[in-house]
Amino acid sequence: MFGSLSDLLRLLVVPVFAWAAYRDVQTRRLPNALWYPLALLGVGVLLWDVAARWPLSGVTDRLFLIRVAFSLGFVVPLSYAFWWLGGFGGADAKALMTLAVVFPTFPTYTVGTLRMPLVEPLLGVFSMTVLTNTVVVALAYPLGLLVRNLLTGDVAPVMFLGRRTVVDDLRTEHGRLLETREGFTRGGVDLDALRMYLRWRGSTLAELRARPADYRDPASVGRTFDPTDGAVHDGPTTDGGVATERRATASDHDREHDDPWAAARFLDDIEGSAYGTSPESLREGLELIVARDRVWISPGLPFVVPMFVGLVVALAYGDLLFGLLALLGP
Repeated sequence: MFGSLSDLLRLLVVPVFAWAAYRDVQTRRLPNALWYPLALLGVGVLLWDVAARWPLSGVTDRLFLIRVAFSLGFVVPLSYAFWWLGGFGGADAKALMTLAVVFPTFPTYTVGTLRMPLVEPLLGVFSMTVLTNTVVVALAYPLGLLVRNLLTGDVAPVMFLGRRTVVDDLRTEHGRLLETREGFTRGGVDLDALRMYLRWRGSTLAELRARPADYRDPASVGRTFDPTDGAVHDGPTTDGGVATERRATASDHDREHDDPWAAARFLDDIEGSAYGTSPESLREGLELIVARDRVWISPGLPFVVPMFVGLVVALAYGDLLFGLLALLGP
């Protein structure tokens, strides 16, 4: 592969994004320190490109500056806006900001007689192409869920959004519940919040399912523990792993409690909001998982995963949306 030294150095982000996509799938957590070296790389190669074009006097050079200004002055704030509005996670926003710095304009690579990327839109801002490719790739995810559910015979109104899973596997799953005992919902309890609750009680999912009547009694909460942030990889086991010191002996399923499952006490005791969980939604989620053996969950798609795919496609092919519109147009 041939290209300018700065464009070849930009390829260093590809293996880093591959690792980030893998880790995001496994843990839904990415370290902040991941993006700083890449951002420094981007600043360095951008300064290199500016120095190589100096004094930036021709039309091509001015177009280069406009594209750089668009990537830094529009894509970076857009990433922050998506995060602020809740459309992006923090890591997703930082990943796109990093790409806006590293790839403000289209790189060029030559393999044999082939010049890549093959399709370059008129705008010529590579970070925008990665973003649009990411959206196109992400749109395929619901179709994948639909096909999977049809093949497994899991037919439901939420078959585009999630999949059924064994309750015991929730210890290591990501996403949120897509149902309650009454029907389907988009506002089910977050599975990270469920792990936080179990760790706070120092208990396991299996123990809670085996003795739900005892766990409903808030008096059963003895010593409490650090709930962490609910990450799968955090802690010696995925859902608590130790028993609390005391359990209530009541076994009446219909017994009334002021704070069933000690849900309100849990949320009052921890820092933050446990991913927007309310006492009512937590209680409903707990009631569901002790009553069912399989539940619908929305596993979600870590945005860094389609972003990595969008980056690779952009480097090899170019702009998917522009190419598709060119095929459909006159």
